[in-house]
Amino acid sequence: MALEEQCSAPPRWRSISLTHVEFPEDDLTGQALAYISLLPVAILVGFVTLIVFKRELHTISFFGGLILNEGVNWLLKNILREPRPCAGAHSTLYSEYGMPSSHSQLIWFFVVYFFLFLYLRMHQTNNARCVDLLWRHILSIILLGMALSVSYSRVYLLYHSWSQVFYGGVAGSTIGIIWFFFTQEVLTPLFPKIAAWPISEYFLVRDTSLIPNILWFEYTVTRSEARNRQRKLGTKLQ
Repeated sequence: MALEEQCSAPPRWRSISLTHVEFPEDDLTGQALAYISLLPVAILVGFVTLIVFKRELHTISFFGGLILNEGVNWLLKNILREPRPCAGAHSTLYSEYGMPSSHSQLIWFFVVYFFLFLYLRMHQTNNARCVDLLWRHILSIILLGMALSVSYSRVYLLYHSWSQVFYGGVAGSTIGIIWFFFTQEVLTPLFPKIAAWPISEYFLVRDTSLIPNILWFEYTVTRSEARNRQRKLGTKLQ
């Protein structure tokens, strides 16, 4: 259905509780897309959780790029001041302006940055075995599907026009590329010094940029420490 036809005959809308993302009533596709459009919120929550529990400098830098990206989006919206399609269709909006789409800009920043991380950063530190390349390709396809789904959901739910979503994606992708290389070339060499600051040591902030596979590293270290403690406990009980 064309956007003009949807605006001329607007459906009744239902809201997802707490988030106020609205979808057409009795529209299962719209309901599914409404939940998909919440993926950027889930990404932000995930980053906060990772930072609190991991306190790793590259994760903090990645999150800083997301915040910068949101700031640029707010600035662009207030400069361009292009209204959303179907004005008045939704009862709850955080901004009356729609150019560019903040959801599209955030998800494409995240996906493009992650692409570069998978194929450039990890390629430099890991041997590119077939299994490694396979899971990278699979993850990339999943991320691309996420980005396309979120972008489409904003148009389907009448929050944005195609142009607003497109330019949001262009802006997010561009900032993602710039922030990745800024992190790699400027920030990463500074991470060891930042991790050695007294305040970083106090808050247990760490730099793992030189560790190729942090998951395997944490697993082996934890397993070794657990075995040592179990051995000591067994010695005491004898």
